[in-house]
Amino acid sequence: MNTTELRVDTSRRRVADLTSEVAGWCQGRGDGLLNVLAPHATAGLALMETGSGSEPDLEQLLDRLLPRDHRYHHQHGSPGHGADHLLPVLVSPSLTLPVSGGRLQLGTWQSLVLVDLNADNPSRRVRLSFLAG
Repeated sequence: MNTTELRVDTSRRRVADLTSEVAGWCQGRGDGLLNVLAPHATAGLALMETGSGSEPDLEQLLDRLLPRDHRYHHQHGSPGHGADHLLPVLVSPSLTLPVSGGRLQLGTWQSLVLVDLNADNPSRRVRLSFLAG
């Protein structure tokens, strides 16, 4: 199994498109499965259309589902930080994606994104592990 780790700064974006970087890493690897993991308790990964306004739509949806206030039992950090710890329940911290001929097999409008609402920690890691088929 081949593994690498990406560093992602989410200080300026809550939804970070990882597609081109991940696709580039898959080139030349043949057929297999790519596991993508955000090893954080407050971040997740998703497949979605990007560049058409979907990113702010996702942020607004998550803000409605996970309001930033003091209703949470988990209350350290910035206001509403308890919501950050619930994000991985809604947006999985890992995905497994098919790779064929070294090409990531995504649909026409699908992009791989890191979702991170936690303003307290903008330095993120995303682990890529390729299992050849």
